[in-house]
Amino acid sequence: MLRGRYEADWVIVGGGFAGLAAARRLSQLVPTDRIVVVDAQRIGWGAAGRNSGFMIDLPHQLAGENYGGAQDHDRKRIRMNRAAIEFSASAADEYGLQRFFVRAGKFHGAATEHGLRSLRDFEGHLIGLAEPFQSLDAADLKRITGTDFFIGGTFTPGTVMAQPAGFIRGLAEGLSGRVQLFENSPVISVQTGKVHTVKIAEGEIAAPRLILTVNGHLESFGFFKKRLLHVFTYASMTRPLSKSEQAALGGEPHWGLIPADPMGSTIRRIGDRIVVRNTFTYNPDMSTSEKQVAQIGVGHVRSFRARFPMLGDIPMEFRWGGHLCLSLNSAPAFGEIEERVFVAGCCNGLGTVQGTLYGMLVADLAAGSNEPMVAEALNEPAPSRLYPEPLMSIGAPLKLWAMHLRAAREL
Repeated sequence: MLRGRYEADWVIVGGGFAGLAAARRLSQLVPTDRIVVVDAQRIGWGAAGRNSGFMIDLPHQLAGENYGGAQDHDRKRIRMNRAAIEFSASAADEYGLQRFFVRAGKFHGAATEHGLRSLRDFEGHLIGLAEPFQSLDAADLKRITGTDFFIGGTFTPGTVMAQPAGFIRGLAEGLSGRVQLFENSPVISVQTGKVHTVKIAEGEIAAPRLILTVNGHLESFGFFKKRLLHVFTYASMTRPLSKSEQAALGGEPHWGLIPADPMGSTIRRIGDRIVVRNTFTYNPDMSTSEKQVAQIGVGHVRSFRARFPMLGDIPMEFRWGGHLCLSLNSAPAFGEIEERVFVAGCCNGLGTVQGTLYGMLVADLAAGSNEPMVAEALNEPAPSRLYPEPLMSIGAPLKLWAMHLRAAREL
């Protein structure tokens, strides 16, 4: 926790994937500068450590039915996502984090004929992009997952499966020799000027350059008002499976599977545990509650038992919710928002890879490097305005309900 006054050349607010990527990139670009990262919580305790750990290289549009978009834009997105993955890979190598960063690829699993058609459409899109994939049938999915719930699927090789909390904690520790990190230090105000002042309850940081990497909480700092859509998604994790339970399940010990429909259930097996992630809720106040997490956890149990009936009534040991920030036009919040105040956020459901991407690029932008991807990021549209109230309060939950309904058995 920060106490007293601290002077630096750079202050980064937010110690997730974007903030630590920005800090690492700055340490490469301006190695003699004093760089400070401040976070409201313990590093890894927020959304950075609560996601499913998929660092996806391919198009992943949550609002669509088959994840794809316009081909030219998707080609650019693939190239930029892969640059972010390689940046993370170099950090894993530098700091000995390979066990938290595995180039395993990802599986898509379809539980319905509608889902299977969506996956075949997705495969057609990948053919147009000249991207490799493997079509899978029900037997392939059963061999991998141990369950006959899925009728077919698709494998793509470029995704990294991270253990997000382990990776982000390890990244923070690796940077600690070059970057000053203050955890459990919520910012209560920011005063911008020739020297920016970031105030904490018991201290402050003064620096001429400020980078905000707080994703949806950019709105809490007064930026992108009425342009950011705040959504929570939820996960449950089983207790450790016994040896006999693992034998009854069969399949491979490590895999990650996302649903054919973006609103369906993401499933990840990590050795002797299984994680189920599904359900999106509209939370404009950027918070959830234990009651909401518990209510949605009931659905997780239902989804788990539908997929793994051979495991019986295995309880969930952990449940949590995580904050996603989206924009109506799937655009990031990126750039210089005031003089020497830079932002990188609104990752549209891809915080691990796009947080890393825009974090490293905002450092390039702020330090004045010649990285060509900075211009590409600046050419992205800004997040579009949300619909006026009460349309958002009524329409967003209804839209999510309709999308969940469309997912049907995929959920």
